[in-house]
Amino acid sequence: MANLPFELKGKRIYVAGHAGMVGGALMRRLEQEDVETLVAARAELDLRDQAAVNGWFASHRPQVVFLAAAKVGGIAANDALRGEFIYDNIMIAANVIHAAHRVGVEKLMCLGSSCIFPKFAPQPLREEALLTGLLEPTNEPYAIAKIAAIKLVEAYRSQFGSDFINVMPTNVYGPGDNFHPEYSHVVAALIRRFHEAKMADATNVLVWGSGTPRREFLYVDDLADACVHLMRNYSDPQFINVGTGTDLTIAELAKVIASVVGYAGEISFDSSRPDGTPRKLLDVSRLTGLGWRARTSLQDGIRLAYEAFIDRPASRA
Repeated sequence: MANLPFELKGKRIYVAGHAGMVGGALMRRLEQEDVETLVAARAELDLRDQAAVNGWFASHRPQVVFLAAAKVGGIAANDALRGEFIYDNIMIAANVIHAAHRVGVEKLMCLGSSCIFPKFAPQPLREEALLTGLLEPTNEPYAIAKIAAIKLVEAYRSQFGSDFINVMPTNVYGPGDNFHPEYSHVVAALIRRFHEAKMADATNVLVWGSGTPRREFLYVDDLADACVHLMRNYSDPQFINVGTGTDLTIAELAKVIASVVGYAGEISFDSSRPDGTPRKLLDVSRLTGLGWRARTSLQDGIRLAYEAFIDRPASRA
């Protein structure tokens, strides 16, 4: 099935979700390779539309696919938009994976999310922990859609011999993130909140939850580099975790972001807001065994993410 290392040079590579945070980082990373990148704007191609996706693949015939397209959001968005999150993500994955199979794509990488793991799985989270317990209720629909994508990839490998692989990133942040005041992920949400507090000379910033959950954070350009490394060097039915292997509490994260942003006021916590999973740290021993480690420190990554927030277009306010 696999011929490793897989050669990227000269290949036509489709980045599904190129306009998103992860897809944008993949596009930046692929500029360093001798490849032809293919993209399709959302207005041009609705990945939820099976006929449209089949037609696009038949016309463009990519040889390699990075499936980074997804409907994503923070804990509030996952809980409020449950129907959209399960439907959109199942349809996107099913359509892209099946179309890739139909046209004989040489290799496909499906990017998942660490929210697939059971809420109380042993830490750090090993790949084998999937489906060993109940999911976190607030993001269960999104997690089930991502698990379905994993199983699609596994099934197409098993039945058709497709060289399709799954990678499971931890919490990702950086340029291109969604800074929506309600629906963003925690790093983007806190960057915006501390920046606005600094500009308003506010004396206190309220952070959602108790501040005690522990999370791991990966700078998005590190993720893109890991994806290219794995596309070349990994082919296995088991998905592979991608992260830093270190975590910190949300309270500690808030202090780092406040320092980078330059906010000097008080920080308090709203325990009426949900905490989500108590801890989410990935076991990245398989990844490090393949010779890859994250290079961007949290402090440097937050600084780069803050610069991107300041420079973002008005349309992404």
